[in-house]
Amino acid sequence: MGLHSKYQVVLVCVLLLPALCLSQFTDSRATFYTTSDGSGTPTGACGFGDYGRTENSGRVAGVSDALWRGGAGCGACYQVRCKDTQLCSTDGVTIAATDMGSGDRTDFVMSLNGFLRLGVNSAASEQLRKNGTVDIQYRRVPCAFDGSNVKIKIHENSRFPDYLAIAVIYVPRPNDVVSVQISNNNGGNWSPLGRSFGAVFDLANAPSGPFKVRVQFRGSQTWVESPNNVIPANWNVGAIYDSGIHA
Repeated sequence: MGLHSKYQVVLVCVLLLPALCLSQFTDSRATFYTTSDGSGTPTGACGFGDYGRTENSGRVAGVSDALWRGGAGCGACYQVRCKDTQLCSTDGVTIAATDMGSGDRTDFVMSLNGFLRLGVNSAASEQLRKNGTVDIQYRRVPCAFDGSNVKIKIHENSRFPDYLAIAVIYVPRPNDVVSVQISNNNGGNWSPLGRSFGAVFDLANAPSGPFKVRVQFRGSQTWVESPNNVIPANWNVGAIYDSGIHA
């Protein structure tokens, strides 16, 4: 598949028809990076912090601009399988996007923990590691490693009580969160948050909590609201909350 055709598939699949990603594989390339334990890095551009290092058992990746989508692609899960029939397993590995990055015509720069799961066995995985960059196929899939509800984190940039930054760290469904709002009035007087960077949405001069949360997914005009207050009045930096939004 040529480069132009490849990115046409990516744009249609991810931006316009996300469900198509559940059946269509796209050809690409992947490489890896190393850390002390083979997991991810807490400094990923999504703003996940240490959660992004260990989520999905450390099987994470930095993704290309086409999959990054200005940060909207943060947290997306992909089934990635390599194409060498002698070395590669049939199912490959499920990878979560926690960072932005690309190598030699790659869409994925994977943690070593993820990359080594591409092989059919340990010897094959070691050969893939020696190869460095491999031809792959990938498709977007649901995330299934942290439950069935959207989860948010109070980002480290937040300053209680008046500056609130929220990272959307986990979205089970294969779609992008594009907007976030909060309400301290049980669903009235919704306050919009702006995307600061990556998966982080923020609001200066935030009202007093507690807050309900609602999100909007790409391609939908409907807001999906938490059933109860999610963020307490005395919220803490670094705290992770289950939104109760089933997605």
